[in-house]
Formats: sequence, structure tokens, C-alpha cells
Amino acid sequence: MSKIKTIGLLTSGGDAPGMNAAIRAVTRAGIYNDFTVKGIYRGYEGLINGEMKTLTTEDVSGIINRGGTILKTARSMEFMTPEGMQKAYETCKREEIDALIVIGGNGSLTGARDFGMEFDFPVIGLPGTIDNDLYGTDATIGYDTTMNTIMECVDRIRDTANSHERIFFVEVMGRDAGYLAMNAALACGAEAAIVPEEVTNEDQLAEFMKRGIRKSKKSCIVIVSESQKCGAMYYAERVKKEFPGFDVRVSILGHLQRGGTPSARDRVLASVLGVAAIEAIKMGQRNMMIGIHHNDAALVPFTEAIRTDKFFDKRLLEVLNELSI
Repeated sequence: MSKIKTIGLLTSGGDAPGMNAAIRAVTRAGIYNDFTVKGIYRGYEGLINGEMKTLTTEDVSGIINRGGTILKTARSMEFMTPEGMQKAYETCKREEIDALIVIGGNGSLTGARDFGMEFDFPVIGLPGTIDNDLYGTDATIGYDTTMNTIMECVDRIRDTANSHERIFFVEVMGRDAGYLAMNAALACGAEAAIVPEEVTNEDQLAEFMKRGIRKSKKSCIVIVSESQKCGAMYYAERVKKEFPGFDVRVSILGHLQRGGTPSARDRVLASVLGVAAIEAIKMGQRNMMIGIHHNDAALVPFTEAIRTDKFFDKRLLEVLNELSI
């Protein structure tokens, strides 16, 4: 194996608070260990098109507190094709990039795995996603900040819910993962959380209404994981039809959850994982995600990290039910 001298760094998929902190950590740790670090703009699309520059310590100065990603991000359909991957590989050869570090979520790391396997190319991934749905890591970069953003928004919504004695369905991101909805519900003192159907086979709305929550409370907050089929609007419409006596409102937080200054926890996590990514490259690792487990950086094969069966503690639903009386 030839000696690695130059590392390409990109962010891909949805942005997450703390990505800039990770970019800073990878860049400075790379330079400290005598690597050249090339920042690739706009994710895999930028890798295909050769949009990049060599990063210096000055380039990443003052970005640890900024949301989003200075390298920009994009979703690339072309990279998913053999032709697109071949173009990306040709770019790596032309730019003398010997290894890649990819910061992103499930789809981004799937692309990293496929690229690494197809061209026998060293690729290391960092878990940058607000969904916290990657297997093998206790937390993902951006998750904690997003939780705090949701909590602040719901605290404000409750003021209105109390004033008007309404049921509010608040929709949060997470796609097929209920971690944001479940933990946000606990943090906000919500009366219920409705999480993806894969987690429970119960009719969660029926269970919530059957508990007779309005017997003791004049208002309710229900946190709902986003879904094309069963989002907050779906459940609100059901309540209007099945329980017409209730005043119902919907608040979809949407992309509000992605932005903002990263929390201290996300900054520390991104910094630790960024340095660990450089260490992994020095050790000759490839096709690995750097996760966090019991506060220690851990190597997780891509094939494990992108599994869809990350453990979801259903006992949290029981805790929420007990505390919502």
C-alpha cells in the first residue's frame, strides 16, 4: 500500500450542526500529522467535478461555532451510477488524493462504502446527521443541537397550547428513526410521542387518546416523527374525525431543526471524531466509520454502520406514558 499524503474531505447529504467543527478537527489534525487536506465542495457532486482547495489552519479558524458546512453539501444522483463513481475516482487520481474522509448520514456513508469497495480506496466516515440513526455510535454529530432546538420550539408552543387549551401535534425530523421524537418528548414534558411504525405495532394515536389525557390536562403536546404516510397532519385529521370535540393544531418544525449554533456536546463530539479519523488513516484503516461508544472513539465497519436496526429503547415510551399523567 502506497503511503497516504493527501486526504480529501467532504460533507454530504443533509447538513447537521457540528459539521464545521468536524471539518476544523480533520483539517488541523491532518496538518499536525503532516497530511495535506483538500476540502471538496458540494459533496460527491464536487468530487466528480473537481471542486476543491487545499485547506489551511486559517481556513478553518473561527468556524467551530457556525452551523451548516463551509464545504457546502449536495445530494448527487450521478455519484450513484458506475460512471459517476468512475469520474470521482479519476478526480482523486488527478488531484493526488490518497484517501477520503466523508462526513454525513446513512446515504452518504453508503456511497462511501461503495466507492471504497469499488476502487479499493481508503475511505473513513464520520456520522454527521441529526437523525442519530447510524448503528455503532451512541450519538451522531448534530443530534444534540437539534434536540435542543426542538426543545426550545416546543417550550414556546406549549405557551399557546395552554392559553387556548389545544392539542398540538408537533412534527420533527427523523425519517424512519424515532430517536428525535422520543427523546424530545421526554425533554419537553410532552404528553405523547408517535414514532415510526417499525418500532411499535400499536395504534399509537388510539393508545394516547384512550389514556384519557384530557381528564387531568387542558392542553396536550404530541411529538410526531415525520412521515410521508403518517405525519402530524395525518394524526391531526384523525383526531378531528374521530374526536371532533377537541381543538387541534399542527406545527411542522421542518428545516428549522437543521440550523443554528452547535451545542458544546456536538462541538466536542465532532472534534474527538475528527482527530480519530486522522488516527484511523494513519493506522491504515479503510471502509470504517468513526463512532462514539461509552465516550471513546470506536471503529465501525460501514456495512455495520448503515444497518437499519439500530437499537431503539421501547422502555422510553413507558417512561413517557408514566410521566404524562
